[in-house]
Amino acid sequence: MEVRLRVDPVACDGFGHCAELAPELISLDEWGYPIILGESIPKQFRGVAEMAVNQCPRKALFLERVATPTTTPTTR
Repeated sequence: MEVRLRVDPVACDGFGHCAELAPELISLDEWGYPIILGESIPKQFRGVAEMAVNQCPRKALFLERVATPTTTPTTR
């Protein structure tokens, strides 16, 4: 299962707390709005991501759990 960090751009007011809490996962554009770095959150940063989600004053961040596609070997 992959975990991805997402932002609701309509809800976000660009406070920038998320980038301060999780600089490994989030940077800010020139107006102070978050840019999520990468697709999947590495396991060692999931706690940091959860903290950023919980501390967002506008609740604009959320975690999305995505099933990892499994590959099956093909036989001939």
